[in-house]
Amino acid sequence: MNKLNLIKIIKKLYDRGENIIEFLKKQSGGLNDAESIMISYDFQAGSYTKLAGENADYLNSYTDAIKRVFTDLPDFSTIMEVGIGEATLMNPLISKIDPLNKLKKFGFDISWSRVRYAKQNSEKTGNVINIFMANLFDIPLPDNSIDIVYTSHSLEPNGGKEKEALKELYRVAKKYVVLLEPDYDNATIEGKERMTSHGYVRHLAMHAKELGYDVVENRLFEICINPLNPTGLTVIKKQDSANDVALDFICPVSKTLLTQYENVLFSSESGLMYPVIDGIPCLLDSNAILGLHFANFRQRT
Repeated sequence: MNKLNLIKIIKKLYDRGENIIEFLKKQSGGLNDAESIMISYDFQAGSYTKLAGENADYLNSYTDAIKRVFTDLPDFSTIMEVGIGEATLMNPLISKIDPLNKLKKFGFDISWSRVRYAKQNSEKTGNVINIFMANLFDIPLPDNSIDIVYTSHSLEPNGGKEKEALKELYRVAKKYVVLLEPDYDNATIEGKERMTSHGYVRHLAMHAKELGYDVVENRLFEICINPLNPTGLTVIKKQDSANDVALDFICPVSKTLLTQYENVLFSSESGLMYPVIDGIPCLLDSNAILGLHFANFRQRT
């Protein structure tokens, strides 16, 4: 189907309050693929900021509980939320664990509109977060670059791709991967049926152990907003890399270093370039533009 026609159809579904991701899943043969997730999230952008305001008490309890998890981890100087959405979790969490703004903070999402809201929300709270657009299966950062990589129901729609997601998060993490994701094992029968129908991830700790990772904690999380979708906590410890890694963006396709030229990030090795739109680096492989001679016409910023 023509993409423009598809967007028009989805807009009508969204305006009627219908489930976009279910429609797109049928279009893609029953799977929650990356493009379907991106389209669904982009249409819903803005609603998460509104919901955060309506659920302030829950969010306060949830971030308090996450803070306790991070307090038990050793010293860290960098942290990243995978699937930051509109930063409705990261902003209050960071205000609690980093009140003096000493940490170097990162967050990304697959939807540009969502991360643009994240940027706006972060600026309002005074938090400095390096926010960018990316796919969690191709994170544009070097190996062993972020001390703590964490998620909160952002792996959720990627059922069947658990190992692929874990491998990529583990690659980027330097010390710990902290997962707050659907807990299939502790869900009710109705909850399990719901998770299955929505294509949610399952058994993350089991998959991590099968990959040879050191799972140091795995339990039902104490705070949950939806009893049909309980949150589980899985903490994976990684052998700390002795070497410090430069926190520069890399090309998600070629894995080569990106250099910024005005509003473009460019890889001189692959010739691929990526736009920076309204301050948001757009680092999906689908954003790549081939421009082998680009550097000849621009000055580095």
